[in-house]
Amino acid sequence: MTVTVYVPRDSAALAVGADRVAGRIADEAAARGLDIRIVRNGSRGLLWLEVLVEVATPAGRAAYGPVSVADVAGLFDAGFLEGAAHALGHGLTDDIPYLKQQERLTFARMGITDPLSLSDYQAHQGFAGLRRALAMAPTDVVQQVLDSGLRGRGGAAFPAGIKWKTVLATEAAQKYVVCNADEGDSGTFSDRMTMEGDPFMLIEGMAIAGIATGATQGYVYVRSEYPHAIATLNEAIRLAEAAGFLGADILGSGRRFALEVRKGAGSYVCGEETALLESIEGKRGIVRAKPPLPAITGLFGQPTLINNVITLASVPLVLARGAQFYRDFGVGRSRGTLPMQLAGNIKHGGLVEKAFGVTMRELIYGYGGGSASGRPIKAVQVGGPLGAYLPESQWDVPLDYEAYAAFGGTVGHGGIVVHDDTADLSKLARYAMEFCAIESCGKCTPCRIGSTRGVEVIDKIRGDQNRAQQVILLRDLCNTMVNGSLCAMGGMTPFPVLSALDHFPQDFGLVVPDREAA
Repeated sequence: MTVTVYVPRDSAALAVGADRVAGRIADEAAARGLDIRIVRNGSRGLLWLEVLVEVATPAGRAAYGPVSVADVAGLFDAGFLEGAAHALGHGLTDDIPYLKQQERLTFARMGITDPLSLSDYQAHQGFAGLRRALAMAPTDVVQQVLDSGLRGRGGAAFPAGIKWKTVLATEAAQKYVVCNADEGDSGTFSDRMTMEGDPFMLIEGMAIAGIATGATQGYVYVRSEYPHAIATLNEAIRLAEAAGFLGADILGSGRRFALEVRKGAGSYVCGEETALLESIEGKRGIVRAKPPLPAITGLFGQPTLINNVITLASVPLVLARGAQFYRDFGVGRSRGTLPMQLAGNIKHGGLVEKAFGVTMRELIYGYGGGSASGRPIKAVQVGGPLGAYLPESQWDVPLDYEAYAAFGGTVGHGGIVVHDDTADLSKLARYAMEFCAIESCGKCTPCRIGSTRGVEVIDKIRGDQNRAQQVILLRDLCNTMVNGSLCAMGGMTPFPVLSALDHFPQDFGLVVPDREAA
């Protein structure tokens, strides 16, 4: 009897030796005369357990990890092909609390299927959404997205359906769908995991978007630092075209949608949608002034729908299960789920997909297990390198776009970077300004010059050079950047700076009032 063994092909697993582990398992089985089949699946997102090897048993998949080459022989000796106990064993994968307590909607197939198997994908409801969309009028497809409450998962949280409706209503001979896969925020990897671990989901979402808006050409703009994602996407597109899910006649419907991958050149600002369009057009990636909106005048001057990877990857489920199913998850105006990524000084780093409403404390302790160093957690940065630093007093606020905005926080792309009590927030605030100075496209003065002056002012504060006056100047500078920058690059850089200054003044050498004495 052939036993199926799953070894992930995700970049995080490859980085810690997944290819070598898979090769060693194959060699060991051959030497012992055992019949196995190795499937290279996507990652489950339990990154602290990579390489996570799974074995198919009658009771379900049994998990072992983190497995190194040196562990393989011992696993065979213990009988891991039968799911036997071992020091690296975690029982059935589905029963691991980290996974079991999630609400995996978008990531339902992640780590379960072979990313490049069309039969695997279709066996787990793949292309059901596309088939339903082909049987509907474009306006009805757009209405489903509107009714689901799905908002942009790239950070801006703009209602996806409104973008779709705008592109649909704009008359043009040619329209485009562009996927923003320029995932450049620190501590984020959900886009990469999607492209490497479930690429057909993104392809299906983009095809549905094309059908709904009248677009016939799509582009996935992927950062050059993701070679495995680019290779997997290109192969998945080829397979989807050959099977009729892309091309001139999708599933015999007479509807056309072609798709190709475009590789970025390493510019952080190309994560901003208009700079991304400039880059696809072969120009320098600098921000465009708006209006006109890309939905009306976008790529090559034509109506263009631009959504993030997770936004588009959520669409197949919305169409397959219905808008109400998706809307039943979440709180307030934040509907559905968000794949959140735990990184930084965290014991159990990885991906956690939860419905909106979960708290930061639940995420960093209930899932993350606290700091990797074992020291108290001091601050959590949410929303990438330009997100605010959250002190402990804000960790019990439900994760919700509006709730976070109310105290100056951002949910962003769901990246969560943890810092313990050894972190110096004045240094991290300086880094935010320096990062902006380096990555700014230079088009607008508040971002280009403001970030450079910001580094200088923070250095003076840290050096106790007219500290009180410099703090006032820093706050004025941040106000100018927030209100005067052309895009979020300069407009959000003050968020980490001001949050660090407000909640951790002692790190800047400022006197903290004694509230008890007062």
